[in-house]
Amino acid sequence: MIETWIKIILNILTAFFLLSGTFFIFSSSIGIIRFPDVYTRLHAATKASTLGIAGVLIGSFLYLYVSHDIVSGKLLLAIVFTLLTAPVSGHMISRAAHRHGVKPVTKNRTDEYEEAIQKQTQK
Repeated sequence: MIETWIKIILNILTAFFLLSGTFFIFSSSIGIIRFPDVYTRLHAATKASTLGIAGVLIGSFLYLYVSHDIVSGKLLLAIVFTLLTAPVSGHMISRAAHRHGVKPVTKNRTDEYEEAIQKQTQK
């Protein structure tokens, strides 16, 4: 069994992970609404929500471990697969959007991928 002071610390960590995960998911949803183009929206959707989902899942894992003495392998696998697949899928979606001609908002930015494609075709 877990000692009481360790349970208190784990409960504080559980609350921290759940609240921080909720904050990141909320900020991701605001970013999806507020950002101007598909690329910055994908950035908000993949980076912040990945961190948010991982935080909520870690908090859920700690809650189950502290309250019910359950070690959930499914939660651990969900954390790993979320951290591995969400950024890759966001990258692939943005690459596909760029290849189909969706231009980024270029105010104060350069399109380095377009420059690389033009250099590649000139060779």
